[in-house]
Amino acid sequence: MKETLLHIKAWLQCLSFRTGVIVLALCIPFYILSFAQMALPAKYLSLDTKGYLWIVLFGMAKICQYGGLTILGVEGYKRVKTWLKVNKEK
Repeated sequence: MKETLLHIKAWLQCLSFRTGVIVLALCIPFYILSFAQMALPAKYLSLDTKGYLWIVLFGMAKICQYGGLTILGVEGYKRVKTWLKVNKEK
């Protein structure tokens, strides 16, 4: 099992910086959807369905978040952070 996880991590780190940013950005809609679906009235979705949807959508958000960070790595994270600071100052 540990070898499989290390193989997946190595494969993710081989992906490009742009792919990492895209995967990391995908976590935003999943977070929004996971909490927004709770605002729907009970007549549209049962509480069980809402719970299952929250688990799936929140899980996808976390997968995208950690997958994107793994793809970016430390140097990519610093690069994105610097880019955000420069654009914030403008």
